[in-house]
Amino acid sequence: MKKHLIGATLLAAVLLATSTAASAEVNEISVAREFGISYLPLIVMQEQNLIQKQAAARGIKDLKVKWVQFAGGNVMNTALLSDSLQFASGGVAPMVIAWARTRDNYRIKGVAALNSMPLYLNTSDPNVKSIKDFTSKDKIALPAVKVSIQAVTLQMAAEQIFGPGQEHKLDALTVSMSHPAAMAALASGAITAHFGAPPFQYQELTMPGVHTILNSYTVLGGPASFNLVWTTSKFYKENPKIYAAFYAALEQAISEINHDKKWAAEQYLKSTHDTKDKVGFILNMLQNPQMDYTTTPQHVMKYVRFMHKVGTIKAVPQSWKDLFFPNVDNLPGS
Repeated sequence: MKKHLIGATLLAAVLLATSTAASAEVNEISVAREFGISYLPLIVMQEQNLIQKQAAARGIKDLKVKWVQFAGGNVMNTALLSDSLQFASGGVAPMVIAWARTRDNYRIKGVAALNSMPLYLNTSDPNVKSIKDFTSKDKIALPAVKVSIQAVTLQMAAEQIFGPGQEHKLDALTVSMSHPAAMAALASGAITAHFGAPPFQYQELTMPGVHTILNSYTVLGGPASFNLVWTTSKFYKENPKIYAAFYAALEQAISEINHDKKWAAEQYLKSTHDTKDKVGFILNMLQNPQMDYTTTPQHVMKYVRFMHKVGTIKAVPQSWKDLFFPNVDNLPGS
């Protein structure tokens, strides 16, 4: 009888230990972002320690959050798959590619959108009035050749201008550069065009001779998500409290930005140590009605369907909701 009691006690102890281990969440996460004001929600989250505060409210004390910066979302995907990164962020295209390529293993999905905002293709060449005017002498900088949201938008524009099957016509002219490096290269004449993002595209328009020849909203037929945040299903399942804390922190940051845009502009300049731009310049961008900080994915499926049509991805979700975790299911996405 005693042996049975001892055995039952040991079994209970093992089950308790296993349950505790299974329910334990990580004590440190890494979050990545790229360059630019489109990542302002993540900047506010970092500056205000919002993830740590939301985690503490859920019983997870002393969560360590490491912030890292990348030039493109494609590089983040490699870090995400190696478990050296827990939350990636970037354009719609890199997230969609990650979703399509990991459907049978890591099952990467979106956490939420960060914003909807237009992207400008700027050039310093006075002879270039539209993408039809580019020649082999031109170099178009964007975050990642063929896979960044700028690259895919350029392919969509090429198909619209040059006809079906011509979506890759301008790919050979593109070069991968971070936005800060591309802006400097445009100023020096090392490149002739930059498919950028805020604030860089607006800063470029203050340079003599630089003008815009393409707006992503024109290509998409209206406002569309620019940046998203994504992670693996493994992290989502094993760290529900931290995941919930991250999403709550993101919602809080976006709410604070939309409530006080002057304060948000100051936070951006503080985080970037920018001594050239003034609060008024950044505030003017934030007050642009075309720039919207929101967790709602907007017209993501337009990118998805195009990327599938041209062979960039092999699978198509039935709905935009299939690309994201359930926390955004109640939003009016598309």
